[in-house]
Amino acid sequence: MSDTNTTNNVGVAAVDRAFVIVNVLAQQNEPITLAQLARETNFYKSTLLRLIASLEKVALVTRNSDGHYLLGPYAYELGRAYQGTHQIERVLAPILEELVSQGSESSSFHVYYSTKYRLCLLRFDSNHSTLDSIAAGDLLPLTKGAAGRLITRFHHTQLSSTNENITAVSMGERDASCASVACAVFGAANEFVGALSLSGPRQRFTPEAVKKLLKMARQAAYKATIKLGGTWPGV
Repeated sequence: MSDTNTTNNVGVAAVDRAFVIVNVLAQQNEPITLAQLARETNFYKSTLLRLIASLEKVALVTRNSDGHYLLGPYAYELGRAYQGTHQIERVLAPILEELVSQGSESSSFHVYYSTKYRLCLLRFDSNHSTLDSIAAGDLLPLTKGAAGRLITRFHHTQLSSTNENITAVSMGERDASCASVACAVFGAANEFVGALSLSGPRQRFTPEAVKKLLKMARQAAYKATIKLGGTWPGV
């Protein structure tokens, strides 16, 4: 192996480790210590300090006054850039709000985050007196829940969308007291963008309610797909 290839491999490994650190911090609800970060990443503290120094330079990681670590302001800028590039918030927010105004369960939009998690990107609470506890920014299991199963089904799988495989129903998978229906949303070049979900307390998800909610989710996902430049199955 040449010296150039060796150098490249070392550089790639460093980048991979840096993103492990960023990923761990993104899953925290509060700043964490270096010792906690070492446990979560399985990296030596010396390795962490070296990588964090680089991440601090680009403001992806910040250390606060008591020595705890958290995501830096550049992470927020990346999030804004992502939403701007993909037009997700501009397109999806009015559609999700409209669903709630029509009397649906709480509406949300979920995207792939990591091999273990999906991210709730947008959330609008329903007008019902009881709700499921999900908020924008929450990380949820990738393999549980209607939205999670759709993301697992379509994210980077090259699966062709059909009228039969673009929806999913979940009864108590992630939380025994909650249920949800979801429909896939597509963008330009028919690329899978994420899953539009309607969720709430399980007792309200009767067969009749599920049928109605699935119809609402399909109509909303169709509207979102067309606005994002995608092609709806069968159209």
